[in-house]
Amino acid sequence: MLQTLGYSISGVLAFGGIGGIAIGFAAKDLLANFFGGLMLYLDRPFIVGDWIRSPDRDIEGTIEKIGWRLTLIRTFDKRPLYVPNSMFANISVENPSRMTNRRIYETIGIRYDDFKSTKNIVDDIKKMLLAHPEIDTDKLIMVNFNTFSASSLDFFVYCFTKTTDWATFHEIKQEILLKVGEIIESHQAEIAFPTSTIHLQNQSLQLEPDNS
Repeated sequence: MLQTLGYSISGVLAFGGIGGIAIGFAAKDLLANFFGGLMLYLDRPFIVGDWIRSPDRDIEGTIEKIGWRLTLIRTFDKRPLYVPNSMFANISVENPSRMTNRRIYETIGIRYDDFKSTKNIVDDIKKMLLAHPEIDTDKLIMVNFNTFSASSLDFFVYCFTKTTDWATFHEIKQEILLKVGEIIESHQAEIAFPTSTIHLQNQSLQLEPDNS
């Protein structure tokens, strides 16, 4: 109708096309974050209150809020971290809050002088773990002599606690490690530390008489 009335609309159409492209670019990130938030609500990789971390980005903390554009994470030093929802589509996210158990995995070394006690020490530590009320005996429990290292005979302790609470886990781990030390001492053995031994070959020294 405008063209019929003698008005040129080519400029209006050109402006509308350029404006549409500009609006499209401006809305790209907004739409990406919106659909990212939608995927978070549908897939539920985490919820408010979960502790998450990403091996791909420096992201770790507790989820405080999941919005349609941003997710608020409270880091362990109590700083707020605002993450665009679109980022979660491109990174791996770990959710330790959904762990079923926590793992104890420690390598311990005893002296080479205690080699004869190694098997008994390993066996007694495994019995202790099997009898411990906070260790999940339905999961894998391993205590095995592993290697002859430079200054020690190394064995490893591998088991899982029933709790997933971080503070309680460390209390149990401390108790386990103290019991391991007591078992080593009960066999008159010692936990090794880096040492160097120098062996000197015996040689007879001939002293020349002093003629002065």
